[in-house]
Amino acid sequence: MTRTIVESKTKTAIIGFDQPFCVIGERINPTGRKKLAAELEAGDFSTVEKDALAQVACGATMLDVNAGVVYNSNPNPNETEPPLMTKMIELVQGLVDVPLCIDSSVPAALEAGLAAAQGRPLLNSVTGEEERLELVLPLVKKYNVPVVAISNDDTGISEDPEVRFAVAKKIVERAADFGIPAHDIVVDPLVMPIGAMATAGLQVFALVRRLRDELGVNTTCGASNISFGLPNRHGINNAFLPMAIASGMTSAIMNPCALPTPLSRIAEKKAELAAAGVEVPADMDDETFCKLFGLGSREAQPGGEMTAIRAANFLTDNDPSGGEWIRFNRPAGAAGEGRGGREGGRRRRRA
Repeated sequence: MTRTIVESKTKTAIIGFDQPFCVIGERINPTGRKKLAAELEAGDFSTVEKDALAQVACGATMLDVNAGVVYNSNPNPNETEPPLMTKMIELVQGLVDVPLCIDSSVPAALEAGLAAAQGRPLLNSVTGEEERLELVLPLVKKYNVPVVAISNDDTGISEDPEVRFAVAKKIVERAADFGIPAHDIVVDPLVMPIGAMATAGLQVFALVRRLRDELGVNTTCGASNISFGLPNRHGINNAFLPMAIASGMTSAIMNPCALPTPLSRIAEKKAELAAAGVEVPADMDDETFCKLFGLGSREAQPGGEMTAIRAANFLTDNDPSGGEWIRFNRPAGAAGEGRGGREGGRRRRRA
């Protein structure tokens, strides 16, 4: 059975077909986050710290760390990204004990992260491009780490699943030439947006099954890509993830946290209550208010995708006896019992 071992200094994560689904937290990434990018250039790591702690609290198995900031003061990432990656890796592993995924398109930043990381991190990533293979695979071998293999090459990203499978096979074979075993290759077959390609879901499910059955490799993906550009993205993601897991996908790079309730929504609700003559105590904090009126939370809490993943783990027998599912769904304040079991220490009787 294929098992990919990833380690921090104190904790081991196993990606495998017979293991619970591995959630790789994606939030420590400045791509598309102007505020975070500006903070990192200014040497402010407060958001990185917050995101690291929140993702682990919400159930992330591993954390992806990406230092891809293009500085206004120096637009050369080959100079700026390696020292930033070192700083971020050292900071994050000082805060949390989960294994890390070192994410960069800059080979020098990948090596800087590998040198700073404790344990056995996952390297993200290598592609089928010849230059990338020659730069990254020696690092994988040198540091004896697993690597994410993305199914695109010098011709770009193909919409043809046969081509994407062929690229994955090529990477696995080239890795073998370097003495890197297939169990240390985690293939990203590339999830296309279903809003742009109606068969995107069917394609990735078929690809994952082939990668498992024919190449014997573990798989990952950017889970939210499937719903890009569509309304109610969480609804699509919540359906996609269990279906991907049932097809054999063993990990995903994703956000495990629900979005916090906006302060504007809290203000709107308070205005509605005031208009209805309902007086809210002046000393009630926002979190209590959110819980009292069903507005979610201002604090980090697992998103719906995490519920779907935990259910899928249970249904695929990767949560023995449903212990994790019961623990996760136990009402606050309950002692030793989950939902649907005992209430008040007594088993419910059927009428």
